[in-house]
Amino acid sequence: MAASRSQEPQRPPLPQPEYPAIATFVDSASKAEIDGLFADLREGLAAMKGPRAEQGKKVSKAIERTEELLSHLLQVREKIASERKGKR
Repeated sequence: MAASRSQEPQRPPLPQPEYPAIATFVDSASKAEIDGLFADLREGLAAMKGPRAEQGKKVSKAIERTEELLSHLLQVREKIASERKGKR
């Protein structure tokens, strides 16, 4: 059976996703920019009523999680920058 596996054609590696807009934003964003990024969207979701209100709550949770992740990335970026300054 090992011989049949070695005869299988090798697949090319899958392309890696790239998100240059997000990477650029994370590289240069400040805490205030991250806080204000979803402000309008959060306000619109808070105003939802009726059957869409439940979906709005789910989207609000997703936005909260995204903000947490962006804040974490900002902290890591600041930590790396301070470590680089310390090595000089």
